[in-house]
Amino acid sequence: MTARAAVLLASLVAAAALAACSNTIEIGIETPIQPKIDTSSFERVLVAGFVSGGSDDVDGNLETVRLLRSQLRTKSNLKVVEADVILLADMLAGQARAGGGAPPTIDPKMLPRQVKDEKDLEVYDPLFTNAAYWKKIGEQFQGPLIVTGSVLFTATASSGFVQKDREVIDQYGRRTVEPQRTYMERKGFVLRPKLVFIDGRTGAVIDTEVFREAVLYNQGQDVPALSSYFELMDRVIPAFLGTLASQKIRGTRTLLK
Repeated sequence: MTARAAVLLASLVAAAALAACSNTIEIGIETPIQPKIDTSSFERVLVAGFVSGGSDDVDGNLETVRLLRSQLRTKSNLKVVEADVILLADMLAGQARAGGGAPPTIDPKMLPRQVKDEKDLEVYDPLFTNAAYWKKIGEQFQGPLIVTGSVLFTATASSGFVQKDREVIDQYGRRTVEPQRTYMERKGFVLRPKLVFIDGRTGAVIDTEVFREAVLYNQGQDVPALSSYFELMDRVIPAFLGTLASQKIRGTRTLLK
């Protein structure tokens, strides 16, 4: 086959495909996705509290409890338990000063005065596997599914070259866009939530999910820390809800007429 004949054949095939496309129709579909945790044996969910640290501008414990409870009220079949937020770090520190009550695997001397990084949070890990403590909490609220864990929200900075599009107008008034590399110093925040799901009837850990989200802002952007926290949590919420409740993914399919 000659090159000219091959080109002609390819054109005919493309034309046939285009004609076929004109006889198609798109329909919307919904695909159900099952939750990671089977919550059918629970009637209630208690978002108990979190060990939090990092930026002093955001109370990661209170804000996370409020946000997750709000989401569960509207997007879960479980009844949200309305209870006081547990201040886990303060509770452990108080027990340590009183000389007892903390999980035996936590050395009171190792408790940081302030949680600043992930290493500080690791000291609290034994708390989440303390079945006796969480079973006692669960007994107060008729054995709910308990959501707890840790939240670290810290400021960050980065510098380097960033590619930006620059609009150029030539002498004839024509507009073009050219890529331009610019050195910039940017500041932002990093959010690292660790969500621990516990069976309030036994105190046993059912599942643990760890997330890490970050955002950087260009020079001149003055974004409050709390706004950045909610911006980053918006990325985490879908995965959190997908752990507890069935979700539907919407899409389209193309059918031939």
